[in-house]
Amino acid sequence: MGFKLVLSWLVLTMSGSAVMADNMALGEEAAIVIAHRGASGYRPEHTLMSYKVGLAQGADYIEPDLVMTKDGHLVARHDVYLSHTTDVADHPEFAGRKRTLEGHEDWYVFDFTLAELKTLKALQPRQSRGQTFDGLETVPTFDEIIALMRAAKAEGEDAGLYVELKRPELFIQMGLDPTDALLKGFSEVLEAGIPLYFQCFNGDYLVSLKGKTQAALIWLIEGRKDAGSKHYKLDVPLQLYGGEIDGIGINKALLIDARGRPTSIIEDAHNMGLKVHVWTIRNDEVPDMINSVDEELKLMFALGVDGVFADFPDTAIQARNSFRLLRAGPEEVD
Repeated sequence: MGFKLVLSWLVLTMSGSAVMADNMALGEEAAIVIAHRGASGYRPEHTLMSYKVGLAQGADYIEPDLVMTKDGHLVARHDVYLSHTTDVADHPEFAGRKRTLEGHEDWYVFDFTLAELKTLKALQPRQSRGQTFDGLETVPTFDEIIALMRAAKAEGEDAGLYVELKRPELFIQMGLDPTDALLKGFSEVLEAGIPLYFQCFNGDYLVSLKGKTQAALIWLIEGRKDAGSKHYKLDVPLQLYGGEIDGIGINKALLIDARGRPTSIIEDAHNMGLKVHVWTIRNDEVPDMINSVDEELKLMFALGVDGVFADFPDTAIQARNSFRLLRAGPEEVD
């Protein structure tokens, strides 16, 4: 079955399908929309303004990626290096901090104190998204993000935090174990009544927090791309961590096989009681064979995902609302 036929079958032919009834996740509880690095399609990623835009657009969760400074502060960056999302290259006082790690020459967050990091300004890493908001904010701390979410909750906002810790094994190797600071932040978030997910690619580190926090634990899985192919395959057993985790966060490429047909990963995960959240949906980066981001999102919802990470949260929310109307029977629509 070709990809277009799959999409037509799942999204456009909504009645009389047992498969749809089995796989749809958008029943009483709709799939969540996670503002990926904030509303990173509209503002420089991992800035307070990107998180604020995500909240304003109605995202269910805001996603900060956390790394650790030389003096032990958790801050929000997607990578452990700094050149991609800050103006560090424009600071001659830090020229000597540049070094090569794992084959990549750059400036690294664990070589900077928080005070030094706060002298840098955030940049939009994707040139096609424009630089209107470059240089307006610095790198936020986890504490500042928690304060933002607490203030939003006080004003009636019910969005949660979806925290990712980047490269915990590397920071531990550097003598910067992030665990105590992370758990302290989690306690503050949960005590404030803010919903909380914690995700990590390092599954061993993820499950090491089991019993130490009430945050829902999500194991991130990228999969493996076959040589000479654009298609990804699952390269780890989903049951690896048994009942220790609450869900998986997967590369969206794992949902469709090389023939354009749905894989069994969502059904398999659901049968194990795991939620399935997929990354990343971008308005300006639609996969081959898909006509629009709206089409891509509706495919995700039709396949039964429990959540999507989106750079443009408003687009994902609009598609989710439209999809729910598409599914609704005549008795459900006024």
